Amino acid sequence: MIIAVDAMGGDYAPANPVKGALLAARERGIHAILVGDEEAIRKFISKEDVNGLPIEIVHASEVIRMEEPTLTALRAKRDSSIRVCARLVKESKAHGIVTAGHTGAAMVITKTVVGNVKGVKRPALALAVPTPEGPAVFLDVGANVSCRSEHLVQFAIMGHIYAQEVLKIEVPRVGVLSNGEEATKGNELVRKTVDRLSRTNMNFIGPVEGRDLFNGKCDVIVTDGFTGNAVLKAAESIAELAFTVLRGEIKRNWITKTAALLLRGSFKRLKRKFDYSEYGGAPLLGINGLSYICHGRSNPEAIKNAILAVSTLHENHANERIHDRIVELYKQEIL
Repeated sequence: MIIAVDAMGGDYAPANPVKGALLAARERGIHAILVGDEEAIRKFISKEDVNGLPIEIVHASEVIRMEEPTLTALRAKRDSSIRVCARLVKESKAHGIVTAGHTGAAMVITKTVVGNVKGVKRPALALAVPTPEGPAVFLDVGANVSCRSEHLVQFAIMGHIYAQEVLKIEVPRVGVLSNGEEATKGNELVRKTVDRLSRTNMNFIGPVEGRDLFNGKCDVIVTDGFTGNAVLKAAESIAELAFTVLRGEIKRNWITKTAALLLRGSFKRLKRKFDYSEYGGAPLLGINGLSYICHGRSNPEAIKNAILAVSTLHENHANERIHDRIVELYKQEIL
């Protein structure tokens, strides 16, 4: 199991990506290729105990900054750390990529260099979202602005396999995001997707509303990337507002401060439910290789968890299962 780790990606590179790779190597023996400025990486790992760890370094002379336009990064920086990671996968020198760098560049470069699983028309960016029942998969959250119904059906297949292998949900419930649960609701894209998914053997529960994203009714929720990204940003804002208001209320007087001390354990568990580091990041599903895109502020634990998730998908032949399922639906004339 070899993972190419973008050592220059993220707000705290190379420290956090390298530390995350070392954690994965120590815990699971995963071979990590640290890609980036070799001098900077060696300077950092010289302070760590790496004896016997399956770690190697591949030099990349360029870094894509967060503020750079995606197309400029794609065309001008041919030796960026993200692109070198993708090249290693393309050349079968690594099984997957983990980066906390520029999200747009990571998606476009990975799709361009590595390509898709045979039969996959559009890869999708998936995200594990918290619910009272445990995490659910929401996709696409930004890889595809406009989609057709066959794309959403493929997203459902990919999300279904991810939910089984990484989130350990044996029979995931699949829904399509709509403006109501009735079959007559939704736009043409939603109605066509509902019709196609109802003819598969997945555990399809039909159209679901925005509130069902977080209430545990569904395990896999599919939508187009424009809608998914808008919903995600709104949800993040609401969560930030809730925690800000809660902190203000706790500080109101000595009674609320005392109550907060008594509930400290509950608050920690609540915060953990919303902690991105628990799931590592967002997988770009459908790539002919495996790619995980982490938050720019990802800590070493998040990077490690992303590496472990890529390892799990590889070990369980996720891409082969995606391909086989898509071929099956083509034979059934559902796609």
